[in-house]
Amino acid sequence: MSAAPHTPETAPGISVATGDADETRALGARLARLLRAGDLVMLSGGLGAGKTTLAQGIGAALQVRGRVSSPTFIIARVHPSVSDGPDLIHVDAYRITSLEEIDALDLDSSLDRAVTLVEWGEEKVEALSPDRLEIQVLRPHGAVRAERPQPDDAPAGAEHSAGSVTGKPVVDLGEVDDGNRTIVVRAVGPRWADVDLSPLAAEASCQPGAPL
Repeated sequence: MSAAPHTPETAPGISVATGDADETRALGARLARLLRAGDLVMLSGGLGAGKTTLAQGIGAALQVRGRVSSPTFIIARVHPSVSDGPDLIHVDAYRITSLEEIDALDLDSSLDRAVTLVEWGEEKVEALSPDRLEIQVLRPHGAVRAERPQPDDAPAGAEHSAGSVTGKPVVDLGEVDDGNRTIVVRAVGPRWADVDLSPLAAEASCQPGAPL
């Protein structure tokens, strides 16, 4: 009988309020200053919550090539660094339903030399590393409608895997989204034990958060 897996310790996190997409990207930029090669970041939140907006701020601050966008048709995108920093691997695990599919992406082979950012990764990618940031993006309200997504024509990084998938619900922000978000950041594992998350607050509203 095998021993039960060790559960990494989760440190108290912080909650940061942002008022619009620019503030959410600015928070992503502040997050990027704490990141280094080997870090795993999990982004969760409802459809249209702003996970990719936060990822855009991270990518811009890491100085990587290509526009960071929702990888709807490409499960994992590699954004190479154009500076001396780490690459960014941006993963959309929305349609991944098994650990075998995660293994097929071979993310662990590049983990040590990149920042790996996974949207919809809960209960799918935790085994990649005992150390990670778990980030939840909450939106107060908004409407969701089913729509056939359109491919992203903008050039981005290299592709890990591609799929011709359609029908993912998207958010009709229209007139219902005021841009306000609450972003909860929690640190898991010894890598983050001595890392001060308070700089994430900057000029935004911040309060201590509790572990899940």
